[in-house]
Amino acid sequence: MIRRREFITVLGGAAAAWPLAARAQQRERMPNVGVLVPFAESDRQGQARVTAFRQRMIQLGWSEGRNIQIDYRWSGGEADRARSYAAELVALAPAAIVANGTPLVAALQGVTRTIPIVFTGVSDPVDAGFIESLARPGGNITGFTTFEYAIAGKWLEILGEIVPDTRRIMVILNRRNATSIGHLRAMESAVAALRLELTAADVQGAADIEQAINGFAGGASAGVVVLPDNLTVVHHRLIITMVAARRMPTIYPVPFFAAAGGLIAYGVDIADQFRSAAIYVDRILKGEKPSDLPVQAPTKYELVINLKTAKALGLDIPPSLLARADEVVE
Repeated sequence: MIRRREFITVLGGAAAAWPLAARAQQRERMPNVGVLVPFAESDRQGQARVTAFRQRMIQLGWSEGRNIQIDYRWSGGEADRARSYAAELVALAPAAIVANGTPLVAALQGVTRTIPIVFTGVSDPVDAGFIESLARPGGNITGFTTFEYAIAGKWLEILGEIVPDTRRIMVILNRRNATSIGHLRAMESAVAALRLELTAADVQGAADIEQAINGFAGGASAGVVVLPDNLTVVHHRLIITMVAARRMPTIYPVPFFAAAGGLIAYGVDIADQFRSAAIYVDRILKGEKPSDLPVQAPTKYELVINLKTAKALGLDIPPSLLARADEVVE
C-alpha cells in the first residue's frame, strides 16, 4: 500500500513531468526550416538578410521555438563548407530550405531532389538546371531571380556615364558560377558597340581578388565591373578598399555595395527577396508544392550612388544620373 505522502509525491512528480512531455511532443510536431547563406555569421549583410526573413515569418504567424524551428548555416563563402552545411540541413529533414545564391542552391540540389528549396539571388535558374521554367518550376525548387543577363550592358552603360573616357574594363567574376558566365557573355557582346576592351578576372578567393586588382593596369580610362556571386559579396569590403586605393571607378551588382563605400551599384535588394522567400515558405508549410509556385523576377532595380566615394575619386556624377538614383550616399 502506498502511503498518502508517497502518493502525493508520485502524483506531483507526474504532474511536473506532463508539461515537459507535452513540450517535447510539441517540438516533435513543430516544423523545421533551414536557411543557408553565403556569409560568416558575424557579417552585417548576412544578418540583415536573415533578420528580414525572420521578421516576415513572424508577421505570417511563425514564431521560433513556439510553432517553428529554424536552423541557420553560414558558409562564409567557402565551397567545401557550403556543401557540408547543405548535407547537414538535408539530414535534418526540414519542411523547406531557403538558400541564397546559385552556388548554395547547386550544393543543396546535389543532396536532395525532394525537400522544397526556396532560392534568392539567382539570375538564371533555368540555365543552372534548377527549374524547368519560371512559370512552372516542375521540381522541388522555386524562388526569386535577380537579373536578366542583358543587365550586364546596363552596368557598362552606367559606368560610361560616370567616366565617359572609359576604354578598358576589368570584370571580376567566379567562373564556377554559371550565372557569372552568362553575364560575361552578355558583356562581351556589348563591348564591341561601346568600343571597350574587356579583361575577365576569374577569382576563387581573397588572394585571387588581390592579385586581379593589383595586376590590372589602372588609369583614367580604366573601370571595374563586379559580377554577382557569393564570393564577391562575401569579400565586398576587400574589393571596395582595393579599387579605391587604385582609384578605379567600379560598379557593383547589389545596392549594399554602394552603401558600404562602393562608387555605384545597380541591382536588386536581396534582403527584400528574403522577405518574399518567407511568403513562399509559409505557403509550403501550409501544403503548397514548390513545383506549383512560379519563380518570380524582380519588379525593380535600385540605383545607389556614393557621392563621398565619387569625390574621393575626383569624379563629378552627371545630374541626369543623380536624378535617376533611388538613393544617394553622402
